[in-house]
Amino acid sequence: MRKVLVLGAGLVSRPLVRYLLEVPDFQVTVASRTASKAEALIRGHPRGTALPLLANETAKLDKLIGEHDLAISLLPAPLHPVVAEMCLKHRKHMVTTSYVSPKMKALDEPARKADVLLLNEIGVDPGIDHMSAMRVMHGIFKRGGQVISFRSYCGGLPAPEANDNPWGYKLSWSPRGVCTAGKNPARYREDGKVVEIPGPELFTCHHPVEVPGIGLLEGYPNRDSLSYIELYALDGVETMFRGTLRYPGWCNCMKKVVDLGLLDETPVTYPPGTTFAKWIAQMIKASSTRDLRRQVADYLKLDPASNVLDRFEWLGLFSDEPLPIIGQQTTPLDVLAARMEAKLSYKPGERDMLVMMHRFVARLPGQPDEKISSTLIDFGQPDGDTSMARTVSLPAAVATKLILTGRIRLTGVQIPVMPEVYNPVLDELAGMDIRCVEKVES
Repeated sequence: MRKVLVLGAGLVSRPLVRYLLEVPDFQVTVASRTASKAEALIRGHPRGTALPLLANETAKLDKLIGEHDLAISLLPAPLHPVVAEMCLKHRKHMVTTSYVSPKMKALDEPARKADVLLLNEIGVDPGIDHMSAMRVMHGIFKRGGQVISFRSYCGGLPAPEANDNPWGYKLSWSPRGVCTAGKNPARYREDGKVVEIPGPELFTCHHPVEVPGIGLLEGYPNRDSLSYIELYALDGVETMFRGTLRYPGWCNCMKKVVDLGLLDETPVTYPPGTTFAKWIAQMIKASSTRDLRRQVADYLKLDPASNVLDRFEWLGLFSDEPLPIIGQQTTPLDVLAARMEAKLSYKPGERDMLVMMHRFVARLPGQPDEKISSTLIDFGQPDGDTSMARTVSLPAAVATKLILTGRIRLTGVQIPVMPEVYNPVLDELAGMDIRCVEKVES
């Protein structure tokens, strides 16, 4: 019997847990800060166990890792290296869907010496994006070609019929994660030139992206694209861009969110009686909340009729409603995240949508350049699992099975860019209707 420890019971964890419970001879333990969430995932399954686990219970976590064969960390990203170090101590494998951090990367040599695999970035973005892109690129390399341009986009969005609020967005993952992702600086290469975008200016850099079957979206850069040039073996690539997709208008709105200081993570305590209107007035150093929309328009140098202000007003930022976090230490970012969670949630029966698209230009010996596209469009299940939950967690679940059944035998800190990982994972995902459609044209 193989024992899997799942750390975290958040929005994306259900498909992973249910998949693993269906694998014969697998026992699954879900440990979460909120025991009821873990119990809801297990649902009384005879090979499942739900346990409460707080972030500061390191001795309990260490013991749990020692009792299992593999740990899947769905915890906040800063905790992954803590889990990884415990896995190394006990010589246990680890899987996570998050990016490789510098602290995680430093564990590569110790993991190899311990004959342990720390598999990261095995979700959707990162994850399916790596795997689907590498499958195409390795095909180009086998034909003696090279990739001279690579553009990759991914976004979790409301399905078109559920896109019914002014923000063009609903939450299928952590609202805090959505907010903090908007603070990351970005780097990419465009026609041979390196472009660097500071975090506060991220949302000024966006462009239209046409997605077949969906229509016009907007893309903006996602973190450091240049770090993937060596990883993808794309020496000499002229354009290297990895980006996020949203419905049009998102970037203009989020830039003004940044300018207002609403993504600030400085600790603050708001006194009783603080309303959203007073909070926003405080952000712009206004002496009163009178005609607040116009005051905010002046501060942000916007027309008072701007769609950005319509979005703010719809979210309730000019209202006399009390802040959700009063009398205890919080941050402006956490206040905004709580409000987004309250207003940007999916209604019963609504579907989310995952859109991923790669665009390659391949240069082949003695032939015209090829344009290759690879597109994944996946929809959530009404009143069931979201597309975000499926596409984030199922690659991790499949990889876990492959590791524990001996089909993946890698060690060290890895991401899924090798055929021995991406081929079996992508093939199994295709059987779940999570697949990329490729198109080639000269």
